[in-house]
Amino acid sequence: MSCVFCAVIAGDAPAVRIHEDDDYLAFLDIRPFTRGHTLVIPKRHTVDLTDTPATTLAGMTALGQRIALAARASGLHADGNNIAINDGRAAFQSVFHIHLHVVPRRSGDTWSFARGMVFRRDPDREQTGRLLRDALAKLDARQAD
Repeated sequence: MSCVFCAVIAGDAPAVRIHEDDDYLAFLDIRPFTRGHTLVIPKRHTVDLTDTPATTLAGMTALGQRIALAARASGLHADGNNIAINDGRAAFQSVFHIHLHVVPRRSGDTWSFARGMVFRRDPDREQTGRLLRDALAKLDARQAD
């Protein structure tokens, strides 16, 4: 099996499981950014946002929200959470089975989610908006066909 997350689902790779149902599995990240860092994955293999149905993403997000609430209510004493999907190699996706990171955070912790991030200004926001609106219209037209 070439996908490590599919191996986890099958029980062929170890994982500390947090939640499991017919469609989703949540387990602790093997290299956590913070204590309680959890991954939420669909049991049906998809690679990234380009081939994952919106309903699957919605289910992942709903489960991620429940885990985030549990991190606040548990002995982890989380004051908040980072929730993220790294979509593609350019966005630092390293396992190519779609997954949602739920990273518990505590006020005053020293871990920086975007250390060194430089805030930039878009030189032509109107053009950027047009590009995205046009692309959305093309996607909608394809779906309507």
